[in-house]
Amino acid sequence: MNWTLAIPEIALSISGLIILLWGAIQKKGNAFFPCAILSIAAFVAVGFLTLTVSNGVGYNGLFINDEFSRYMKILIIIAGFLSIILSIDFNGKNDTNCFEYIALIVFSTVGAMVMVSSNDLMTLYMGLELSSLALYILCAIDRKNVFSAESGVKYFVLGSVASGILLYGISMIYGFSGGMGYSTIHQIIASNHALSAGFAVGLVFVLVGLCFKISAVPFHMWTPDVYQGAPTPVTTFLSTAPKFAAFALFLRLMIGPFGHLSPQWQLLIEVIAILSIIIGSVGAIAQTNIKRMMAYSSISHMGFALVGLAAATPDGVMGTLIYLTTYLFMNVGTFAVIAAMSRKGHVVENINDLAGLGKTDPGIATAMAIFMFSMAGVPPLAGFFGKFLVFKAALGADLYSLTIIGLLASAVGAFFYLRIVKIMFFDKAVEALDQRSLSLSFVTFSMGTLTLVFMLFLSPMIQMGQIAAQSLFH
Repeated sequence: MNWTLAIPEIALSISGLIILLWGAIQKKGNAFFPCAILSIAAFVAVGFLTLTVSNGVGYNGLFINDEFSRYMKILIIIAGFLSIILSIDFNGKNDTNCFEYIALIVFSTVGAMVMVSSNDLMTLYMGLELSSLALYILCAIDRKNVFSAESGVKYFVLGSVASGILLYGISMIYGFSGGMGYSTIHQIIASNHALSAGFAVGLVFVLVGLCFKISAVPFHMWTPDVYQGAPTPVTTFLSTAPKFAAFALFLRLMIGPFGHLSPQWQLLIEVIAILSIIIGSVGAIAQTNIKRMMAYSSISHMGFALVGLAAATPDGVMGTLIYLTTYLFMNVGTFAVIAAMSRKGHVVENINDLAGLGKTDPGIATAMAIFMFSMAGVPPLAGFFGKFLVFKAALGADLYSLTIIGLLASAVGAFFYLRIVKIMFFDKAVEALDQRSLSLSFVTFSMGTLTLVFMLFLSPMIQMGQIAAQSLFH
């Protein structure tokens, strides 16, 4: 059994239950801050446990711990940790400071961690549902806001359809291969290269379900509405942890059990990557709401990250891991700035509300400019190295058309990122934003610093990424 492999997940689950109990016995409105501090402590402890827990396969082959899962889990834990810090001030101001909010983020993180360590199609589905169910509620948690309720319902309905498609794909793979464990499926495919039609349909359905979770085109329709409607700290979490978990599944499934079939699925991933990059970049240009713009931006970023998977090489996987790491820093930092956007206690989300921010609040405007330049892929910021590594891997795998289209779309994407810099520093100043809290300033400036000095840590990050990627290719 070797149950100790899941100690981080078990510890975080117990923490979630303690938070629920603690919140239930406190007076209404008094529980949020202590629960937030408890969850932050839990994330720090679980991060340490994740780094120290041993590698191996446990629970009769259902659960796996390796360098790859460790890398992805640390990203997910950091995303959860930062989302809680962002919510401490934001939720208090916007009357969403209920303790259930904290517990839901903790349980969603547990689900994401289970997805990353899944070694069986059933564990995959269990983790995915645990993560998703908490997210459906989180999106609609601001009950006074009609947009929040709408985003929760849209995400729930479309997410349920995607989960159903994924489950149907899993049942077809099981029916045509006779196994649900990744190693079993890998052995069956290795011994029988002729792919049955039913198995191929099952694989496509599983891909559809995972593409929905990472909001890759053409399964991206929910993203702009859900990003806009959900409270900003929820959007921050939604755009990072669940996507990292789904990407980890993508990489583990396509390189592991379906690795022998890479000639069959490579073109499909290429097409999804190209469509995501183009539609994400072009769709963002027309947006006036900054959260909707970030939704299209995330669609485009997921396309860039898929370029590494399309290469189907250790370098490609390593490039994707580094890309997701840089995306975490840039994305959380940008949403911290968006969370700080309020005037006279009211949230403002229009891009033009940033006009003249360079004069009224130079610190936060500089941080936002760093994130925008990084997302556009300007050297020597973090985003440049992520793009460089995935395209280098694509060229190494002779994917020339993908590289050319990706680079051209990057130039299109640079337009809407640089437009925000222009509005902040060159447009006439509007009324100054409210004084930001210490927690928002901490997240903004820590992420800005990491984005700025990422190149100093590039060599050890690449080394860690290579070790993580190699563990998938054994």
